[in-house]
Amino acid sequence: MNLARKCTKTGCRQPAVATLTYAYSDRAAVLGPLATYAEPHTYDLCAEHATRLTAPRGWEVVRLAVDYPEPQPSSDDLLALADAVREAGRPRPAAPGPTPGEPLAGEVARRGHLRVLRGSAEA
Repeated sequence: MNLARKCTKTGCRQPAVATLTYAYSDRAAVLGPLATYAEPHTYDLCAEHATRLTAPRGWEVVRLAVDYPEPQPSSDDLLALADAVREAGRPRPAAPGPTPGEPLAGEVARRGHLRVLRGSAEA
């Protein structure tokens, strides 16, 4: 199981342990063990939200699993973590500074969606 998959409920950061799928033609909410892959039109839920799930009036909740074990790290998770640590530890080349003949306009730095621009010498 992938520890990167989190509960899809707003504000919940717990690991997902169950997958919810709606069967509209049967007016049923099907709640089962965590699917192998995240698919469109399914919702991953943590143990608390899976246990407390209710369906709209006239709908039925079909529970394919009653117990939701905590996800355990797989070898893929451990390899991904090791790769991330290696990548973070690699030295990064320093950004070249402006050369004397280079125009002053352009991006200097970036922080999130904000950019720092050099002023233009012509202005």
